[in-house]
Amino acid sequence: MTNNEILIPLKIDLQISTTAMDDYLLNLIDKARMAIKTEGITISDCSIPDGMLVEEYAAYLYRHRREGSPMPRMLRWDLNQRLFREKAGASDG
Repeated sequence: MTNNEILIPLKIDLQISTTAMDDYLLNLIDKARMAIKTEGITISDCSIPDGMLVEEYAAYLYRHRREGSPMPRMLRWDLNQRLFREKAGASDG
């Protein structure tokens, strides 16, 4: 999924209906992609599950910045599962 495709579910997740924050959210999506790569995960641009993982991470970054929220256990679990599948050679999408 492209960043603009990820932006749509991210805005729904964060309950943002205007375009005023689109540039900021697109930067968070880029930051989420980089953070996931530092975990050792290779993100596919055409994989919907990988795009949704990026969206989930970008939503965490947004909430962490606003509220100081810790990383949700579900996100940590998703990252670990994705990494394990990649290391085992399984395809994700």
